[in-house]
Amino acid sequence: MAVDEDKVQEFAPKKEKRPTDDEERKKKIVPGSLMKALMRPGGGDSRPSDGDQVIYHCTIRTLDGVVVESTRSEYGGKGTPIRNVLGKSKMILGLLEGIPTMEKGEVGMFKMKSQLHYGEDDCPVSASTDFPKDNELHFEIEMIDFFKARVVSDDLGVVKKVINEGQGWESPREPYEVKVWISAKAGNGNLILSHMEGEPYFFTFGKSEVPKGLEMGIGTMARAEKAVIYVTSQYLTPSFLIPVVEGFDEVYFEVELVHFIQVRDMLGDGRLIKRRIRDGKGEFPMDCPLHDSLLRVHYKGMLLNEPKRIFYDTRADNDGQPLEFSSGEGLVPEGFEMSVRLMLPGELALVTCPPDYAYDKFPRPANVPEGAYVEWEIELLGFETPKDWTGMDFKSIMHEAEKIRLTGNKLFKEGKFELAKAKYDKLLREFNHVNPQDDDEGKEFGNTRNLLNLNVAACHLKLGECSKSIEMCNKVLDANPAHAKALYRRGMAYMAAGDFEEARGDFQMIIKVDKSSEADATAALLKLQQKEQEVERKARKQFKGLFDKKPGEIAEAGDREEDPNTGEKQNDISKEDSDGDNSEVSQEDAGAADARQMGWFSRFWPASRRIFSGLGLQRCNIL
Repeated sequence: MAVDEDKVQEFAPKKEKRPTDDEERKKKIVPGSLMKALMRPGGGDSRPSDGDQVIYHCTIRTLDGVVVESTRSEYGGKGTPIRNVLGKSKMILGLLEGIPTMEKGEVGMFKMKSQLHYGEDDCPVSASTDFPKDNELHFEIEMIDFFKARVVSDDLGVVKKVINEGQGWESPREPYEVKVWISAKAGNGNLILSHMEGEPYFFTFGKSEVPKGLEMGIGTMARAEKAVIYVTSQYLTPSFLIPVVEGFDEVYFEVELVHFIQVRDMLGDGRLIKRRIRDGKGEFPMDCPLHDSLLRVHYKGMLLNEPKRIFYDTRADNDGQPLEFSSGEGLVPEGFEMSVRLMLPGELALVTCPPDYAYDKFPRPANVPEGAYVEWEIELLGFETPKDWTGMDFKSIMHEAEKIRLTGNKLFKEGKFELAKAKYDKLLREFNHVNPQDDDEGKEFGNTRNLLNLNVAACHLKLGECSKSIEMCNKVLDANPAHAKALYRRGMAYMAAGDFEEARGDFQMIIKVDKSSEADATAALLKLQQKEQEVERKARKQFKGLFDKKPGEIAEAGDREEDPNTGEKQNDISKEDSDGDNSEVSQEDAGAADARQMGWFSRFWPASRRIFSGLGLQRCNIL
């Protein structure tokens, strides 16, 4: 029998909402314990609610009219009204109940029993020791203002009131450069400072150039936003804006965020800095060329310490034509490409770049000295992203994949292993969304994916990441244990890692499963033998004198003698495995990824490497 889900939900027991602490406290209010008299009506028909900041003056009197306490200066107070955020601030019970009944501008008198003010059991608000907690009192409240508040700090020390909404979603943060119109008043309304004429006030975010609380508030603002930021004393840190902050319990700042320059510390160490001079079009970072794209830029290159010395300008030195390059292929200095990837079309940026991200690792212009910091003024004219595979047929997808894979192969041959690996990894991610429709497509897809996995393995091995290389080979061998290329590549990774027995097993397996690769496997076994002999010679030299002493004798360091047979190092034999059709990148030279050899006895005890690794000893060296 079908069940009506709506009826099931109707009769299902509803989870009761747990009452808040303030709601629990309000249960203490009994008839006659809180009375209100309207002394002056307010304006409008709205009243404050949870989340609103309320600003009010409060004067407390005995029933005989004697002033006990007041915020007003005429009654001995500081003249600073009270600020509370309903639902967040700690308040006495009578005001917690009475404030939401008031309108803006209203003056009301609340008569409270002691249990509704500071005489309440476990009252969250403290009072002075001489305060008459046990007396019934009058609380005269003038509601100055209330509005929806943006709570910036959890302790309510920084609260913001939005006057005019800003534009966009981005807000300034460290180390952005900010321009604001700003004025500051003390809690009693006295003007402290004003920067509302001439030039806006300029400061660098995160450099303590404005009080901490003000900076926190500005950090929530958007361009062209106008707001009032209320800051209490604990957030009024000394700064260039207000050098002396003693004597202020609270300051409220009227702020208009005129403009901010996006400044990015690209490396996190202050060396590669990108400053947005002119905004581009679009939303950051969604409309930036984050992915590999064809980019068009104009740029001007200058030496940092000689700003007038321009060593290259596309508009003057390239017949006015922009520079076009494909990102992700190492065609421009690394710092240049990193910065352009975070630009919007039409944006103009100034990039300060250290030498190791500029021309120390890239062909250096003749007029740029070695080790020089450079400054690029870059304008991103536009970019073209790679084709979206959505809706493409299988043949078209594989055609696009092949172009990217061949680009990766080219990068690999140029020694740009990280960039090549990024190309292969991108394709493997995209392949997760490709669904072959028949056996022929499935075979082509599987072969291509195997090549990509083995190419990634080759990159890991070149980068000295033997375990990752082995992991990628295993992805191919899990599906096809007799895959000769995967066995060969994994054997080379094992050999580079010092796992000689595992390497030998892979090379011998190749001879069994693929006679056409027997010559390659035999050459690899010869190389493995020479590698073992080299490791053994080094170990004998290192251990010489330790094992030829009588029982009880200890070899001295000076007892070691050089083996005359090892006076000359033997070079590793390189093995290049390259398909005639260039279907995958060249096989590793195992000597390029330095082995973690465990010593001469690894030939006799294959598990020795794992034992020492488990003990945290990556090399068996006794010194």
